[in-house]
Amino acid sequence: MEKLPQGPNRSTTTKNIVNYAMRAPLLTPERERELALRWREEGDVAAMHELVEAHARLAISIAKRFRNYNVPMSDLIQEAHIGLVQAADRFDPERGVRFSTCASWWVRAAIQDYVLRNWSVVRTSTTAAQKSLFFGLSRYRARLAGYGDAELTPEHRDIVARSLGVTEAEVERMEHRLGAAGDTSLNQALYEDGTEERQDAVVDEREGPEAEVVQRVEYTKRMSWVRKALRSLTLRERRIVRARHLAKTPRTLEELGSELGVSKERVRQIEHQAITKLRRKVLAFQDLAAAPA
Repeated sequence: MEKLPQGPNRSTTTKNIVNYAMRAPLLTPERERELALRWREEGDVAAMHELVEAHARLAISIAKRFRNYNVPMSDLIQEAHIGLVQAADRFDPERGVRFSTCASWWVRAAIQDYVLRNWSVVRTSTTAAQKSLFFGLSRYRARLAGYGDAELTPEHRDIVARSLGVTEAEVERMEHRLGAAGDTSLNQALYEDGTEERQDAVVDEREGPEAEVVQRVEYTKRMSWVRKALRSLTLRERRIVRARHLAKTPRTLEELGSELGVSKERVRQIEHQAITKLRRKVLAFQDLAAAPA
């Protein structure tokens, strides 16, 4: 898994994004519908950005639920934003459902997919029940008698096993795996330099208007990086990324392979290559911005 630069620069950037998102104005149902229709029918990118920005606090609140899975908060926020964009592409305001309902599902799906792709502890946990156990165990730990990171009692394992449809032995094995892989509490270091704890990512509501200006500039800058990174892809890479991640109905590897005249494995390779290229490009922009003048 590629990581963002460690240390204060990364910490400050993440805090700025969180703080700006929490202050983004909410939308009325009428404005939400207007923006969604402009994006859906006219391809108005500015409308899509306003719709996404207004729901950034929702995305971040969902991202925070995954802080105990040893994934940097900055990565979780990035994946949450991807989920928001996917939701905007699929949202139909004519169905009478608010965008937040659609966005919650897509943000959660994007983050879960990212965690599952990058946590070695679940690479062999392919069944739906085991994946449910992976994501549910920490929640049950806290819920059952306030055990937190402590080992569960046999009675607790029985409750978890019955709730998630697995055996007690599977619960115990997953508990040990999570502990060995570094299942952490909010009091552990958020970054490698040890200067900040996970709980420090909580928004500081006391910052003044000057900080808000800085946060908006930071957010706008990152959006610009993403747009530039997309332009760096080849036509075939962009086609695959759009079809697989941004289309209202995602295309399968087999379908794209047939259209492009290549195997589905080749499509998978191109997709992985494109996503890797996007991330490296964004990281390069961030490194350049952080470099001393």
